[in-house]
Amino acid sequence: MKNSNFAIVIKRMKDIKRIWALSGQWQTLDPFIFCVYHKDVYPQGNGELGPDYDLSGRKLGSDFEGKDGFSMYHGVQTPGFPGHPHMGFETITFVKQGFVDHADSMGAKGRYGNGDVQWMTAGRGVQHSEMFPLLETNAPNTLELFQIWLNLAGENKQCTPHINMMWNENVPIVEETDNKGNKCWTKVIHGTYKNTASLEANPHSWAANPENEVGIWQIKLAPNAQITLPASLQDINRCIYIYQGEGVWVNGQKLNNMHACEINSMLEIQLQNGKQYGEILVLQGKPIKDSVIQYGPFVTRTEGELKRVLSVYHATEFGGWPWPLHEMTHGKEKRRFAQHADGRIEEKPVPPHD
Repeated sequence: MKNSNFAIVIKRMKDIKRIWALSGQWQTLDPFIFCVYHKDVYPQGNGELGPDYDLSGRKLGSDFEGKDGFSMYHGVQTPGFPGHPHMGFETITFVKQGFVDHADSMGAKGRYGNGDVQWMTAGRGVQHSEMFPLLETNAPNTLELFQIWLNLAGENKQCTPHINMMWNENVPIVEETDNKGNKCWTKVIHGTYKNTASLEANPHSWAANPENEVGIWQIKLAPNAQITLPASLQDINRCIYIYQGEGVWVNGQKLNNMHACEINSMLEIQLQNGKQYGEILVLQGKPIKDSVIQYGPFVTRTEGELKRVLSVYHATEFGGWPWPLHEMTHGKEKRRFAQHADGRIEEKPVPPHD
């Protein structure tokens, strides 16, 4: 009997390396720096892209309390994150519901949401704002998004900033049905999932090289659905984040909602959902194995590099801020668009939320 129990423990150590609870900024593994998940149920809008709601008692400009189901973050009139710098890494922003108004120091701007992904390579430095316009004036404005920080390899930390839009209708979704007829849907934000390849990553990204096996998969499981995560080609870092539902069994071990686990990427992993619709995020990739010196939105490899970057930012503000407001928004009309720094314009219809 002791030998049997010991074998079970060894098996679990091999497939599930560790488990932890999720809160605030989600812990990630190299090549990722962190992941943050926002879900705010904003009230109806006031017609000026802010909430039609009494905001007294909030610490406007730094409101992260989630009072009454939402935060204003660093916004005062409109929720969100006014102009701020980034350097040395990439942000991958996946908006499941709601909208983000983007503006940056390169002169680009746009509005995206309801399933869209923005991939921004900060490189040698860029400023941008991310505001959450409340477009609905007769209904609640739910915002649900992930922002994932992916590190840049040392040789690419000084690359030219670059922004790419991955519109919802172009991001592949893999639909599967298990042997009991239950379905699951995997949105392939990056990587290859069961022979379905994603859109291309930005040119200087660690994810641009397929050998690095960077994967970002958002998976929705119908009640009781079961799927198998394929094994990777090499020993890479792979984490599963469970953020909606009653929990998921990972190779037979129950993980409750708002928990994550690190798993052995060289093994197939069975995921069995509970009795409610469930959603999970999978992040994986070959580690860069560089030193990471992080000071807020600045990521370098050494203290010396950090001092130099801060000096450059204080002198140049990464090109300055070309917009009249740091809380830049783009009008009351419901639309999705991107106006790139080179003048190229993309316009898309507004879809139902993802």
